[in-house]
Amino acid sequence: MAYTTIKKPSDYFNTKLYTGNGTSQSITGVGFQPDLVWTKSRTEARGHNLMDAVRGTSSWLGTNSTSAEQNVTTGITSFDSNGFSIGTGADFNNNSQNYVSWNWLASNTTASNTDGSITSTVTANTTSGFSIVKYTGDGTNTATIGHGLGVTPSMVIMKPLDYVGAWWITHKNLSTDNVLEFNTNAQVSYSSFGGGGLRQSQYTSLVITGGAGSSNSNLWNQSGQNYIAYCFAEKQGFSKFGSYTGNGSTDGTFVYTGFKPAFVIVKCSSSDQTGNAWWIMYDNKRIGYNSDNRHLGANSNDAEYTANSIDLLSNGFKLRDTNSSRNVNGATYIYMAFAEEPLVGDNPATAR
Repeated sequence: MAYTTIKKPSDYFNTKLYTGNGTSQSITGVGFQPDLVWTKSRTEARGHNLMDAVRGTSSWLGTNSTSAEQNVTTGITSFDSNGFSIGTGADFNNNSQNYVSWNWLASNTTASNTDGSITSTVTANTTSGFSIVKYTGDGTNTATIGHGLGVTPSMVIMKPLDYVGAWWITHKNLSTDNVLEFNTNAQVSYSSFGGGGLRQSQYTSLVITGGAGSSNSNLWNQSGQNYIAYCFAEKQGFSKFGSYTGNGSTDGTFVYTGFKPAFVIVKCSSSDQTGNAWWIMYDNKRIGYNSDNRHLGANSNDAEYTANSIDLLSNGFKLRDTNSSRNVNGATYIYMAFAEEPLVGDNPATAR
């Protein structure tokens, strides 16, 4: 059974909905001071916004964009004890529009990490398996970067900060050392890029690393280039990183997670599904209820979609349509999921 040491998952991850007012406001009720806040308008075609405590307020990245890091003073203005504050930026706070925020806790402090050949700045939570890592490349092909988790990451989402180009995403269930991007389709080998890239197979309990390309790659370790990496390790009863095979039926594939999901992202990783770039995002707060759960695309600025596509259950999730972004017969999909309630523990999950 999926016993867990995390009795209350919302102490470490929580989804918070809010309505914009067009002026500055504080978003409360998150339950902790977040180190990573990811926001998206639900009702307008506006971009995704990632801000974190390591890079600091006003430092913006978007998963649906290849833009370099930008300074946005009207976005998140502070990370607060029970949430965060926002300015007047329309992507964050347009009057009367509805927004979703996904919030992760690391440690609320940063420290220098010298486990790798490059000294990194890290905030890490070893209990929940989440860390934020910032580093500056040294131009070598054998560099290692400390991540602070104490166990090998299951998934890493990384972006060069000063470079207009793709996000790098590694996942333990991709083919060996293959990568995905938010803005493209099927997985490809890290070595298919002239500069090489991050290599999941070379990660350890202490470091992430890359290689097999230029010794001065702007994609993961160019000398003087700044990078941010969001690192996730699987924790029983709280988070799960895996894969499943679609069956092309409205009585779709069931995916066991060992908990009642609060948040799920799925992405097609099959090489024969190259027309599908969608990263489909579900959570337990934007409820249309099973199976009509609202979804967004991490790669798209589109407003929220409604479709009969997924059930969020007490012990996992089940696909409910045949869309190629989540349930083509025979296609492979990767996913990341975080818990609302554990299946076994002091507060066990119940079905929706």
